[in-house]
Amino acid sequence: MSTNVEFAIQMHDKVTANVLKNSLSELSGVDNVSIYPESGTLVIKSSLPISVLQEKIEETGQRAVIKGFGDSVQAAVAIVGGECGFAQGKLQGVVRFIQADDNTCIVDGTIDGLSPGLHGLHVHEFGDISEGCDKVGQHFSLVNASHGAPSCDTSHRHTGDLGNIQVNEDGRSQFRFSDSVLKVWDVIGRTIVVTENADDLGKGNNPQSLIDGNSGKRLGCGIIARSAGLFENTKKICACDGVSLWDERNKPLAGPGRQTHL
Repeated sequence: MSTNVEFAIQMHDKVTANVLKNSLSELSGVDNVSIYPESGTLVIKSSLPISVLQEKIEETGQRAVIKGFGDSVQAAVAIVGGECGFAQGKLQGVVRFIQADDNTCIVDGTIDGLSPGLHGLHVHEFGDISEGCDKVGQHFSLVNASHGAPSCDTSHRHTGDLGNIQVNEDGRSQFRFSDSVLKVWDVIGRTIVVTENADDLGKGNNPQSLIDGNSGKRLGCGIIARSAGLFENTKKICACDGVSLWDERNKPLAGPGRQTHL
């Protein structure tokens, strides 16, 4: 299902705008491209992962920052790792939730620093990562059900059972899928967790399979927070440390390469 995403772009003329629009329109999965050169705003309606769209924009030589997506009060985002989340090693990424309609939540994300293969992805009960990912409770569930696959009905899966994400040989997972059980308004304030092992979707031959799918150690997590919808984000700086919008684009999420109050 296609949804809208808004980017801030550094663009100052209509010629550049046309190049950008033509490049994006070539992508299969892009339904519409709207560019507003005077305000440096680009809105794309697409079924592709948001990170794929951002990479395509920057292939044209334009820098891009995501400012909003989905509709008002129906979108959320979680930073996994970095300064805002928690992770082991170099794992870091972002997961977004877009409520397309009452029965469809789109989960869109990019996570780096994982081993190739399948890794479990779940929403957990609590939004406190002050002691890491082990204190965020069990899989979030609105009903008393066992762990299961995303394709199961509500009586045979946890609400937060999102199955697995596929990681390539470079340690990156770019994903976008829809879920008919999860609702954005139910998960804000909770935590998204990525695990060391693949989720067996409740089909294993031991009790743990019906608890967490034998998905193993929790490698990274982030609190799910409400995100700006289209044209709602007017910020020019990062609220946490004063880094400007465009300087933020060039800074790592954490570490000595990030300077405050530039």
